[in-house]
Amino acid sequence: MESARRPIASRSSGWAIALAGRLARAGVTPNSISVASVGFAALGGALLLVPHPLAWIGAALCVQARLVCNLLDGMVAIEGGMKTPTGALYNEFPDRIADTLFLVPLGYAAGLPWLGWACALLAALTAYVRVFGGSVGLAQDFSGVMAKQRRMAALTLALVIAAIELPLLGTRWALLACGAVITLGSLVTCVTRSQGIARALTRA
Repeated sequence: MESARRPIASRSSGWAIALAGRLARAGVTPNSISVASVGFAALGGALLLVPHPLAWIGAALCVQARLVCNLLDGMVAIEGGMKTPTGALYNEFPDRIADTLFLVPLGYAAGLPWLGWACALLAALTAYVRVFGGSVGLAQDFSGVMAKQRRMAALTLALVIAAIELPLLGTRWALLACGAVITLGSLVTCVTRSQGIARALTRA
């Protein structure tokens, strides 16, 4: 359903349309693209645990590859006419796994394992609140200060900065700050989305 589809500006970009068209013509299924996003997340999470600038740059690239997969799976399914009965399942579950595979290692890389687990838990909760809104008949709310794209943008930026910070200073403040920002931002997103649901139900 269109109301359950995340608004992404790059969906209308020429490169995305061309690449989605090539994948659809090649018979690549949207579900397999969704699964590929988990593969990139697993690789990126593993690289996060390697305290080396090149590893962290590689992890940042994996974050972006995960987002490209998230963009293309829906485009191949909808615009490419390859929707499947299990598409909704593959649209949600791999995202939750991918978030965890990135965010839990972030905490370990920053030196605070609990922070990574908090990041992952609250990221999953933001998705739960969104989907719950859809389950009571409302349009799913993809907004929030730390929605998925913003979480991944923050992580990408932090990894690039950390790759510079580590050899220069020997510290990991960028990763620590990123974990704190994602945790607090995800909490705020859960609250604002829940408030939006409550207001919409009250007006109904």
